[in-house]
Order: sequence, then structure tokens, then C-alpha cells
Amino acid sequence: MSGPPNLRVCALYPDLMNIYADRGNLLVLARRCEWRGIGFALAGSSLGDTVTPAAHDLYYLGGGQDRDQRLCAEDLLTHKAEALHEAAAQGAVVLGVCGGYQLLGSSYELAPGDVLEGVGLVDARTVREPGPRLIGNVAIEVDLGGEHGTGGRGGEPARQVLAGFENHGGRTHLGAGAQPLGRVLSGHGNDGRGGLEGVRRGNVIGTYLHGPLLPKNAWFADWLIAAALGLDPGELAPLDDALEDAAHRSALAAAGL
Repeated sequence: MSGPPNLRVCALYPDLMNIYADRGNLLVLARRCEWRGIGFALAGSSLGDTVTPAAHDLYYLGGGQDRDQRLCAEDLLTHKAEALHEAAAQGAVVLGVCGGYQLLGSSYELAPGDVLEGVGLVDARTVREPGPRLIGNVAIEVDLGGEHGTGGRGGEPARQVLAGFENHGGRTHLGAGAQPLGRVLSGHGNDGRGGLEGVRRGNVIGTYLHGPLLPKNAWFADWLIAAALGLDPGELAPLDDALEDAAHRSALAAAGL
């Protein structure tokens, strides 16, 4: 890579899918790039807009209310689905959080007979089932490579742990060949029963963790930046993350770890 790298981020529906402090995630990406001398360009794409697959390295889709989620689901299929599939095939990172996660899958059944068609980037479907919303602090163990997380004992590798907050009425079920993002250590996860949380297909990631996600998990923000730029996370310049590490520990403690 010649010259300083430049991270190009596209926020999908920033005016509609942003109810879980999603701007905080974008701000973390911007600051961690700035502190390393990495360029950062942020563009928004909302209803009626098209996207150019090669124009962005990372696509971000946050959470929204059912009404707005319906509008975005229809627009994704009409204006953006083909481009997002092409971008993902070219190695771009696509991150969906909460409602955004649900729209990355094949479908979201809001009620019997009322089904939103998803963009189909991952093999997952979401349904509404009897029972309370799945709400609370959550922590999951993930395997993305490297040794960030809670630390290991007895020579075992450190666990990579993501911590956050979940609040969802939908239950997400992964297809037979789909890979979860992580294993639930504390909290509900995808459906409150299976012990799995999120989904990952290459650089396409969906998760219910918000609150927001990246300020509580700076190491994961770095993983996203590196993946989007085609780098190993170890190639990123180290930062003084004393405050970020404290935020991560606090989120873990809130989840009972």
C-alpha cells in the first residue's frame, strides 16, 4: 500500500437506523484512524440512494424502529442489495447491529404473515416468538484471530470477548452452515436458548450487541479497520488504550464477568 491508508465508510440510513447510539460506533472508527494518521472518509446512503461497491471499504447499518426498518428493508432490496453483495465479495466489511443485523439475513417475520425480506448477505432468519424481549448486558466469546480479550490461564490463548447490551424482540435463527459471531458467556444471544450470538460470513458481521458496541470494545474497532483495509490488526500502530480498556472492563463487569 503506497502512502497513508484511507478508510472509506458508508453509513446506511444514518437518519433512520441510529437509535442505539450508532453514531458512537462511527466516531470510534474515525478517532482511531485519526490517531494513527489513517485517513477517514464518511458518506451516508439513505432511502433512494444507490451505492457503488468499490467506493467504500466498510458499510455500517445500525438499529431502528419497526416502521423505519420496514422502509429500509424495501429500499435495500430495490437500490442496494446487488451492490452490497458485490462489495462483500470484494472483501469490504459489512457490519449490521441489532435491526441492521436482522436485515442482513434472509427475512424478518414481524408478525404472522408480515415478513420483511432481508438482503441475504448471511444465512439467518428472524422471527417474533411468544415471550419477553431479550434485554440486558451481554458478553460473548469470539474467535477472530489474535489475543485480545480477558486473558488466558495456564498457557491457554487469551479469549476475545465482546461486551455490550441487547434489546430485541426478534429471535434470530442461523442456517445449518452459518457461523455465529460468538458463544454467549452472559446474556441471551440470538434466540435466548442456543447459546450463540450474531453471525459472521467472512467480513460480513451481524450482532445484537450495542450500547454502543465499539466504545466498549476498542480492539474490535481495530479489527474492523484492519479487515476493511486488508491489513492484519498487528500492523496498526498501537494506541494508549487505558480509558478504552477501562470501558471494556466495566462492560464485562456489567455482564457479570
